[in-house]
Amino acid sequence: MVTFQEIEAARGRIAGAVYDSPCPPSIPLSEITGIEIFCKLDNLQRTGSFKERGARNALAQLSVEQQERGVIAASAGNHGQALAYQGKLLGIPATVMMPKFAPLVKVNNCQKLGATVVLHGKDFGEAKAHAHEIATEKGLAYIDGYDDPAIIAGQGTMGLEIVEQTPDLEAVIIPVGGAGLLAGVSLAIKTLRPKVKIVTVEAENVASFSAALEAGKPTKIAMRPTLADGLAIPQVGSNAFRIAKPLVDLAVSVTEEQIALAILRLVELEKSVVEGAAATPLAACMSGKLKELTGKRVVLLICGGNIDPNVLSRVIERGLVADGRLGRFTAIISDRPGGLADLATQIASTGASIKQVVHDRAFASSDVSAVNVLCTVETRNHQHLAELRALLKSHGVKTYDSK
Repeated sequence: MVTFQEIEAARGRIAGAVYDSPCPPSIPLSEITGIEIFCKLDNLQRTGSFKERGARNALAQLSVEQQERGVIAASAGNHGQALAYQGKLLGIPATVMMPKFAPLVKVNNCQKLGATVVLHGKDFGEAKAHAHEIATEKGLAYIDGYDDPAIIAGQGTMGLEIVEQTPDLEAVIIPVGGAGLLAGVSLAIKTLRPKVKIVTVEAENVASFSAALEAGKPTKIAMRPTLADGLAIPQVGSNAFRIAKPLVDLAVSVTEEQIALAILRLVELEKSVVEGAAATPLAACMSGKLKELTGKRVVLLICGGNIDPNVLSRVIERGLVADGRLGRFTAIISDRPGGLADLATQIASTGASIKQVVHDRAFASSDVSAVNVLCTVETRNHQHLAELRALLKSHGVKTYDSK
């Protein structure tokens, strides 16, 4: 079991090598949630995530002989980048085993930071099993990204900083995948401020912590695709779970749509580009599941910013759809001259903006005088989109949803 003293010792080891990230208040996020929100911005670390804390602490405690042989780890990306960077600073060679689905930006970044990257397996579990085989063959130290005691203690240093940075702290919302971050931060905060509420949030599609709570022990779950790839761990760590279980006050989960919308809100309102895992605390605040935190001083762990730009583009569009600011429908109009112009005029009259129009004659109805028009429009919100559909109906234009 990791102790509070080990977290304090870890802070000394990582000093000067890991950024003491800021924890400023967020007026816009507070306004939309009704919660007094502070954001712990560990996405500003050199490699874009909190993982550097644990990596530096673990690497610094290896024997000189082991440091020369090197280390290996399985990672969805962030732990691997942290090991690569901190290993490079200390002169320790690092090998990172990543699942084949790992975001390209994380694969490329690991390689740029000097790590040897091996892609293996369809998920994290398969990558981890293969990494252990390589560790045994080559005498490398396997550093678990969320269950190694040194990793947990290193992640806990974030909790020390949060307590110092946020007077009268009342709650902390922590993303949970393997539970290493949760274990370290909750131990640090509960030791210093026992009355602070610890809230965990996970993606519904990879809810391994909830499964462990239900079973009373870590249990393997079936993995489903998620925007929060950093939380995609099939089974929480046993050490991490033993530490975190008695310290957690509330556990919630969020949907993929809620995560997408939270990413959009953070980009627009907080001017922060974050990955799915880091957006889950805000998603939880916007989900309606944390009404007991209304008016409370709450810290959100914005723990990573390594999102693939192509994914970010798609996520923003998905967030706009969830927000009612991007809509699509098919309108049935006359195929006579001016029919499409009339439709465009009616759409414009409501203040909506046409983003794309696809004219479909070949697959329209049996009425050869009619044509289907697939319209993608930009609107203010769901109500505005409904008003647009109602106006078209009042003008005799039939519309139906298009998926």
